[in-house]
Amino acid sequence: MLADIQHFPVALLRQASYDRSALRDAVERVLTACGLDFARGEQVLVKPNLVSRNNAALSCTHPEVVRAVCAHLLDCGARPLVADSPAFGSAARVAAACGLDKALRDLGLRVFTLDRPTPLKLSDGGSIGLSRRALEADSILSVARLKAHGQFRVTASTKNLFGAVCGCRKALAHMRLGDAPGRMERLVLDVRRALPRASGLVDGVVAMHRGGPVKGEAFALGLIGCSPDTLALDAALYGLLGLTPAQVPLWAEARIQRLPGADPRAARFVLAEPRDFDATGFEVQGTLDPMRFEPLRFMRGRLKSLLDTLG
Repeated sequence: MLADIQHFPVALLRQASYDRSALRDAVERVLTACGLDFARGEQVLVKPNLVSRNNAALSCTHPEVVRAVCAHLLDCGARPLVADSPAFGSAARVAAACGLDKALRDLGLRVFTLDRPTPLKLSDGGSIGLSRRALEADSILSVARLKAHGQFRVTASTKNLFGAVCGCRKALAHMRLGDAPGRMERLVLDVRRALPRASGLVDGVVAMHRGGPVKGEAFALGLIGCSPDTLALDAALYGLLGLTPAQVPLWAEARIQRLPGADPRAARFVLAEPRDFDATGFEVQGTLDPMRFEPLRFMRGRLKSLLDTLG
């Protein structure tokens, strides 16, 4: 029955540009509308999507969105820690490529790598190295860009939390688990479950479609989205794009696990409604790529990471 559904506030807001002042107001509005308060002294891991230096201006979360989040946290007296862990290379180098380092400079903030791995036991057996930096945060704000994805079809704030797995361990997981249906999706949800309380804020001002997570194209959706539950926010965005759980593997697995936010009816829209946005023409990949990474791809990534380290 509908009365048995757990509801989560989801704030969707029109935002046509990355203008600094307008974004600052938009971010404050969606966070406030969702009832997201941050205590003085609270350490908040601000987790952008710093996936690669390739096509960084589009493949990464826009730096002005991350800056607006951090400015709001500082006004609240919280302590933002901006960090991510790319599969190959350092977060600082990816941040430099997309301009995030410059955007944060006047706030006195820099970008760190989510390192210091600690073993996380997985629900399907085995373990993976999860960043102690992430585990030690008081809370997490996943600040992702809405993107089409070759393996997950579309990704947003929940998949972005997978970046708390340290470095190349993500690629190794794809090599080790990618052949087993559902294993990578369960791994992402295991990571989400292990982390401190995580809320989501998604950059959909300019989304990525026709490819991804790196080599896609720009799609002007004109949206900022937020929720205290990453799954509820993502489900609302998938629905806005006209997708169903059967088309989005991570959403389907969350539904199998009966995670409350994954229910399509869980969102309680506190600002705009999905119908207020036009996603006509947003293209996703029809046939998904295999989850498994081939060894040659892994070795190329490791070599690139080594070259980055050497300067």
